[in-house]
Amino acid sequence: MAHVLVTGGAGYIGSHACKALARAGHVPVCYDNLSTGWAEAVKFGPFEQGDLADRARLDAVFAAYRPVGVMHFAAFSQVGEAMRDPGKYWRNNVGGSLALIESAVAAGCLNMVFSSTCAVYGDQDGVKLDEDSAQAPLNAYGASKRAIEDMLRDFEASHGLKSVIFRYFNVAGADPEAEIGEAHDPETHLIPVMLEAIEGRRPALTIHGTDYPTPDGTCIRDYIHVSDLVAAHVLGLDRLLAGKGSRVFNLGSGTGYSVREVIEAAQAVTGRAVPHSEGPRRGGDAVRLVSGSARAETELGWVPTRSDLPTMIEDAWKWFRSGGYKS
Repeated sequence: MAHVLVTGGAGYIGSHACKALARAGHVPVCYDNLSTGWAEAVKFGPFEQGDLADRARLDAVFAAYRPVGVMHFAAFSQVGEAMRDPGKYWRNNVGGSLALIESAVAAGCLNMVFSSTCAVYGDQDGVKLDEDSAQAPLNAYGASKRAIEDMLRDFEASHGLKSVIFRYFNVAGADPEAEIGEAHDPETHLIPVMLEAIEGRRPALTIHGTDYPTPDGTCIRDYIHVSDLVAAHVLGLDRLLAGKGSRVFNLGSGTGYSVREVIEAAQAVTGRAVPHSEGPRRGGDAVRLVSGSARAETELGWVPTRSDLPTMIEDAWKWFRSGGYKS
């Protein structure tokens, strides 16, 4: 059973990846500083608390476990914050990734699965985005992820570091068994914010912008179930361990939903009204982001099974009603 280092393994996507890795026969080693992650989410392998900026700590973890690969999720990822404080994103996301990559190379761990984002594409209204679409990030979050992609290519050319890069769209849902789920503090993602509003745990949901050039005036996003997403990551790791070359893949459902359509779906699933109000647009938000994921399906054999909107909301609702994390 080979060890796999999972940065950000106590976070939303990272914890689901740890569960998927464990089920696939690997030992996930969660590396997280718990600034946004949850200790309760670490259930599937060893935990090493540490920061990406701490090169000595990274070196010690690589030496202790000798992982066959890395899944790199640790990053700041809030668009609004990235617009207000871009320096935070360049320092943490890019600087931390550089330390991780250098430590991995020094340890001879030359397989990396990287969590990138559709935000590298910017705003391309009316286009189903594929891996060859032009890149024009609108904020420091997307720009920092694009810079890390470039970094990985440079380290491959110089040191043989192979990577699978996943650019994914809006991740939603929760573990179908409700063992782990989505929880951020503060919460900013649409579906959990809606569920909190339904339960009265927060004020009414604010729709940020109702004057977009879309059928109902709200922006459109492609949602992918977190379990489908991490299944692709395990396939990406398998690709690298089989000796195949670096590759970039989009991950999404291929279907776009407006904010109003997501609200309507949540009301249908829960049988409850979603209290909401309307507000101005947020800076850095694209009009429409929808994925073309044919490459992942063809080359990885990836088949999403839970990425229809009702299932994603049902799984998120089940996790939410379970009480979530307590710490």
